[in-house]
Amino acid sequence: MTATVALCGAGWISMAHAAACQHLGLQLTAVASRTPERAAKLAGTFGAAAVSYDALPGGARVVVVATPPQCHADDAVRMLDAGAAVLLEKPLCRTLAEADRIVEAAARNPGRLLYAENLAYAPVIQRMISLVPEIGTLTHLEVRALQGLPTWGDFTSDEWGGGALFDLGVHPVAVAMLLANAAGLGLPVAVSAALRGGQGHQSDEHADVALRYRSGLVAKVVSSWQSPDHQLWDAQIAGQSGVLRADIIPTQSLEHNGDPVPLPTSTAPIPALEQLGYAAQLQALVDDVAAGREPIMSAAFGRQVLQVVLGAYASAGRRGDEVELPFTGPPDLTPLQLWRHG
Repeated sequence: MTATVALCGAGWISMAHAAACQHLGLQLTAVASRTPERAAKLAGTFGAAAVSYDALPGGARVVVVATPPQCHADDAVRMLDAGAAVLLEKPLCRTLAEADRIVEAAARNPGRLLYAENLAYAPVIQRMISLVPEIGTLTHLEVRALQGLPTWGDFTSDEWGGGALFDLGVHPVAVAMLLANAAGLGLPVAVSAALRGGQGHQSDEHADVALRYRSGLVAKVVSSWQSPDHQLWDAQIAGQSGVLRADIIPTQSLEHNGDPVPLPTSTAPIPALEQLGYAAQLQALVDDVAAGREPIMSAAFGRQVLQVVLGAYASAGRRGDEVELPFTGPPDLTPLQLWRHG
């Protein structure tokens, strides 16, 4: 039976999920949005019905929750308890309290929530992770995501919860954590950060983050909306026996000790659907539900990423002082509130 998919949210990222659905041959049945006109436009493009939020899941087996972060907990919990599987867009949510609600709902509905860290399913990152054991004990790890400030949406509003580190930075943070875990380092034990704001709002536009591991390694993560002239996402990792370097955006490549590593050629009409993992993560959720297994990108992993991000904002609010992980600060404060209140 072909899996049916509904979209909860009709913004830019929902278009990517709709295109991935079409590429995989899955049936997109419904689209809901705060803006009915936007839902109707996206639904019409992909032959689906425009519906209200209350109508979801509307019989769909999978619901992609791509609403603003402040809505994630309510939307994901409702869809899970209504019987649907959920692909929950990043960031997981805004606070630890919201994260706990999502994790608890995922536990009530096992094997039916996938945290949408699409780069975990990108071939360049998967191949890089597979080569980590070959470079020996880690001595260096850095992941960057640099681009311009978004010109759409409410990314810099207080309601959103956080800026460049919260919304964009979850990608490089997650990749750094996955690479470190592949090297056997486990989770980071402390985080420190410096944030830089922008004009016309009170959110962060640039973040320099340091993740300290029990081994002594300090991994660096840079997330920025202050690179308007070019978009650059990359990752570098070095060990006692070698070096790996990946370019992720705008083009993809991987080198091992300076030699190119072959990557699969995309067959999708929009190559980024496969290159950046959007198609693979949706297929993974469909397969996981069919097999009754917990997705690798689980609600628990999304919570771990959120804890790092919350700790980083708290550190920035304390002038860069290191914050121990897992983060145990106020469970009801958003990243921006932690930054401002220290």
